[in-house]
Amino acid sequence: MNTHHPSEQIDKGLSRRGLVQALAAGAAAGVATPSSAQQAAQTAVLAEATSADYARDPTHWGSPEVAALFPGFKHLDMRTKGAVIRVRHGGSGPPLLMLHGYPNNHVLWYAVAARLAQQYHVVLADLRGYGDSSLPEPGPNHINYSFRVMAEDMIEVMENLGHQRFFLAGHDRGARLSHRLCLDHPERVMKLCLLDMLPNYYVWSNANKDWAVRTWHWMFLAQPEPLPVTMISAVSPEWFLKSRGSRKVPKIVFDEYIRCFTLKTITGSCRDYRAGATIDFEMDSADKDRQIGMPLLILWGTRGAPPTQEFPTVWRKFASNLVDAQPLPTGHYLQEEAPDRVIEHFVKFFTT
Repeated sequence: MNTHHPSEQIDKGLSRRGLVQALAAGAAAGVATPSSAQQAAQTAVLAEATSADYARDPTHWGSPEVAALFPGFKHLDMRTKGAVIRVRHGGSGPPLLMLHGYPNNHVLWYAVAARLAQQYHVVLADLRGYGDSSLPEPGPNHINYSFRVMAEDMIEVMENLGHQRFFLAGHDRGARLSHRLCLDHPERVMKLCLLDMLPNYYVWSNANKDWAVRTWHWMFLAQPEPLPVTMISAVSPEWFLKSRGSRKVPKIVFDEYIRCFTLKTITGSCRDYRAGATIDFEMDSADKDRQIGMPLLILWGTRGAPPTQEFPTVWRKFASNLVDAQPLPTGHYLQEEAPDRVIEHFVKFFTT
């Protein structure tokens, strides 16, 4: 059995000099020779779960019941330049990276991943600070939790799996990461699907009282340490997670969300939102007039109300190749609430 990384070995983040070196190395990886790419992949995998590990160490790998939702998938810890990223991947065909949002982990895709793996090499990853991925230090101005640096994690993950270019789907925070990845590395993404997300710059620039009341956690989680972490930790994880939405999920999935909503994840997600309100907004302000150019599909939940044209109208300002924009009769978690519809849209979009 492979041993997992102990907490004292969790990467402590990137210094300013280290960040420059990491970004330079990431760019150089695009022209790596096959032998160096293979070597990097071999050294990047720190541990891989066996069937026995789920029963032996469920606090690290999750339960056998959750693993059964992803038949044939490999489940591993992969080191990037600045973090240790938990990855689950399986299937064959064109590579499709799918990224989760707050306050979840990669298991958010449980209702669609196995079926998509019949046509794609599906790659699911926990964002740094979330799920079972590690907790780097914030770095100057929260740089290590910027979507720019988080995107570098995902490029390394895909390179280590042998993919220089890939399809990309992101939900919530994972969609914001995906938008930044497409701005910084457009050559990597063949097609992009964003689920229930409006651009970071647009959201902050159009915030008002009604939005603040509905989306209070943006301001709360962005408060300086340790206020939000202390307050969230004072209540049960189950209560807090239930406060984030009323949709119904299988008990084994909700238990997995609770397992991963530890002090580490609470801390990491607050750092993510803190970066979103500071360094990410600075980057997005600098790039507010740039458009991403790869084919784009937008899906969003109408929350029981008649759909408006806000999502397609806004995204046409930030993307030059909006192929389709479809409202679904769901809340925020489209992939859990309407998996058949999401799969239908994915297959139609990514295969045409």
